[in-house]
Order: sequence, then structure tokens, then C-alpha cells
Amino acid sequence: MGLSVEKYSSADLADMIRIWNEVVEEGIAFPQEELLDETSGREFFAAQTYCGVARLDGKVLGLYILHPNNVGRCGHICNASYAVSSESRGLHIGEKLVLDCLEQAKLHGFGVLQFNAVVESNIHARHLYERLGFVQLGTIPRGFRMKDGSCENICPYYHEL
Repeated sequence: MGLSVEKYSSADLADMIRIWNEVVEEGIAFPQEELLDETSGREFFAAQTYCGVARLDGKVLGLYILHPNNVGRCGHICNASYAVSSESRGLHIGEKLVLDCLEQAKLHGFGVLQFNAVVESNIHARHLYERLGFVQLGTIPRGFRMKDGSCENICPYYHEL
């Protein structure tokens, strides 16, 4: 069957919640601290402009969420987050998710995809984003509180669509 990225369905929710919570629990990439349960997860994913899932031979290995970064005069800028299950990392699933997200962002009428808080030490994500044409806007000192309580710099990025 091979790797595919497609819109999520309700049948994917349990895997999506598990993968999302895994990243939240790691405490080194997402700003969220609260875990999703079945109810909050269903509501969270339904509230996004678009959610894509990466499947390999029918199994969900990763996902992304896409939504406006702001409202009104800045509503043409979107934001996204990506999560890949720990057992699937290193298989270039993140790249497939980001590429699909760029296409979906265009299809949904956005003009810019912006990442507000890429943790500076997340070098794999940063290299991927830069390879795909994202531009770093600068560095925000101590902008992310890690799970251990220490703070790390964050690097905002953008990509014109």
C-alpha cells in the first residue's frame, strides 16, 4: 500500500490522540501541557481547518493540524503542528506531512504558513523546514519552557504559499 497522507476520519481519532499525547508528554516540542482524552481530542481535531494523517499500510503513523494563526487582517496566515509516533521517526513521515500541509494551506486560501515556536534544539524539524524553503524570522530567547522546567530559545519560521 505505501505511505499516504490524507484527511483524517473519525476512525483515526484514537491513533491521533495517542500520537498527539506522546509528543505533549515528551515536553520538548508542543506548547500544550494538557493531554487529550476521547472527548477533548474529538473537539480539538474537529476545530482545526484541516487535519491530515500519514498512513503506512493502513496504520496511522503521524498527523498534522492546520488552522489560522490569527484573525481579520492577519487571517491569511496559517499555523500548523506536526506529530509523528516515536516508533516511526526517521522514516521521512514529517516531510510528507509538511508537504501535504503546504498544499492544503494553499487550497484553503492561506497565503503564508507560519510556525510561532520551533524549539531551537529541534534540529531535525528545523533542517526539514529550511530544506523545504521556510525562512527563520529570528530567535526568541527562552521562549519555550521544557518539561524539566528549563527554558530554551524558539525560532519562528514562515513559508509563502
